[in-house]
Amino acid sequence: MIIPYFRIPPEVKRWLKEAWDIYRQKPVLVIALLGFSAGMPYLLVFTTLTAWLRDEGIERTTIGFFAWVGITYSVKVFWAPVVDRLRLPLLQRLGQRRSWILLGQCGIAAGLMLMSIAHPQNSLLLIALAALLVAFSAATQDVALDALRIESAADEQQGAMSAAYVFGYRLALLVTGAGALYIAEFTNWHITYLVMALLMVVGMLAILWADEPPHQSDAERMRNELLLVDDIMGRPMHLQQRPRWQRWLLSAVICPVLEFFQRNGRFALLILGFIALYRLSDITMGIMANPFYLDLGYSKPEIASVAKVFGFFLTIFGSVLCGVLVVKYGIFRPLLLGAVMVAVTNLLFATLAMLGDLGTPPLPALALVISADNLSGGIASTAFIAYLSSLANKNYTATQYALFSSLMTLPGKFISGFSGWVVDVAGYAEFFVLAAALGLPAIVLVLVLMRHHKREQQNPESIPEAP
Repeated sequence: MIIPYFRIPPEVKRWLKEAWDIYRQKPVLVIALLGFSAGMPYLLVFTTLTAWLRDEGIERTTIGFFAWVGITYSVKVFWAPVVDRLRLPLLQRLGQRRSWILLGQCGIAAGLMLMSIAHPQNSLLLIALAALLVAFSAATQDVALDALRIESAADEQQGAMSAAYVFGYRLALLVTGAGALYIAEFTNWHITYLVMALLMVVGMLAILWADEPPHQSDAERMRNELLLVDDIMGRPMHLQQRPRWQRWLLSAVICPVLEFFQRNGRFALLILGFIALYRLSDITMGIMANPFYLDLGYSKPEIASVAKVFGFFLTIFGSVLCGVLVVKYGIFRPLLLGAVMVAVTNLLFATLAMLGDLGTPPLPALALVISADNLSGGIASTAFIAYLSSLANKNYTATQYALFSSLMTLPGKFISGFSGWVVDVAGYAEFFVLAAALGLPAIVLVLVLMRHHKREQQNPESIPEAP
């Protein structure tokens, strides 16, 4: 038997070497580990927690209310300026960004340990408070981590940094999703949450290994803020003569918002509305996903294998596919594709729910629906992150990005709190149809944004200049 010999073209070899050189750099490796740390708490206070509560016989209406814990992620903009400016006195040697990230990691680990010793049947309030601590600490870590990621590398390296972060984050979702379900099946939920708390050590070691990015001196920051504040306000604000608290409020809180509105004009409100509505459909249905699978009669290993492991690779594929689409067609067409696919996927869930009325649907049916859900989620989330990144002014990256990401999840987290009540009153099929309908405004707004963007390209002199 003759084995064919394939020779790798020199261009491909050169590209692979360049990719290897980029991804083995210390900042990229650090951000991959920190991405794992950032992804660890999310499912543990969201869908994995709902699976635990449902497994313990907690009512669906009560489970739905636990979605409000995730609102903490959506209001991090309120303390983002503090994280951006305040130096922690006891951790000054680590630097501004690393100290806040380590503090957030310690809070996450402590909250998960508290959850591991509580029992849903008699300590539901303790679980809720511990989950709130985890979510608050995770949101704080995210604010500092976003700033560290942007400041640790030049613009041309940000693509590699983002890719490393997403990979680490998705790997953490696999561990806290499928991994947690497997551990719970063969041990119990208390050991599961204890193991997850111990895994936060990965992020702690990574932040100790990381280098603190360079910062502006206080004098440089003050000089730049004087110019920016006067320019944004349109008149001298005499910032140096004002009390310290007024200087901080103007430069750290008010100016990032004013700059965004000045740059986008009256269209800014529509952009913010689009940010709030784009992920409304998938966030609303997400809280009921694991209870839905369990109520259909699937076992935890089956859910872990199909919904978590299999779904992980489909999400990564969707993200990679979206990256190619963005390069070829720009941001808005993939945004539209993602919005349509998310809405249609909810209708597939509704169909699966109707099949469930006749008994547990065959596993391939679950795999088909999960594949569509993760593929659409990968496309929609990647396109949306690219869009949000394009909106932020680099002078206010941390605060503006915190504003966008907070607004992105707040409506969905609030509405999803009623998801369990809707399921109890109407049923799963009706709930998923409603979730699909919630995706229609996002589709309409993408079309409006596409039209506005096309008009700007045809008439570039109408675009307001950023300060």
